[in-house]
Amino acid sequence: MERRMVAVLEDCPARRVPDGTPLTIPKDTFVTITQSLGGNYTLTWNGQMVRVDGTDAAAIGQQPAKLEFTPPADGQISEAQVWEALGTVYDPEIPVDLVNLGLIYRVDIDQATRRVTIDMTLTAPGCGMGPVLVGDVEYRVAMVPHVEQVAVELVFDPPWNRDMMSEEAQLETGMFF
Repeated sequence: MERRMVAVLEDCPARRVPDGTPLTIPKDTFVTITQSLGGNYTLTWNGQMVRVDGTDAAAIGQQPAKLEFTPPADGQISEAQVWEALGTVYDPEIPVDLVNLGLIYRVDIDQATRRVTIDMTLTAPGCGMGPVLVGDVEYRVAMVPHVEQVAVELVFDPPWNRDMMSEEAQLETGMFF
């Protein structure tokens, strides 16, 4: 696990994990980066775990990650690129992306309307980070060429369980047995 201390260069918006409460980390304080996957950051600050969006990376002295795709020559939405975008969204507590966690249940692409509809779930129905993760999915999938609209539906049927994780994710989290 990555751990490094950095100074906050300007007031930085964040969300407390796991309840999602918004807060501001003041300028000139120190935080410890514990995870920087998918372009977002999980930090510890004042004994709390917080998440900083990649769009605010400069506030903690980091470079924002860029997600770039080559537009398909046929003018269609590439399902592979949609899945690639989904694979860049990480759970702030678990160093595994949403695809490998088994949280993405369905991706439907309507080429005529340029709309991508995604059914996803959470590891726990009451997860306060749910809206943040949904926002990440919407933001990242909207970066895929030719996508004009993204709709994410949170579903809880079937309920998520660890067997939905990829073997790689199970090994990463120590849940493979």
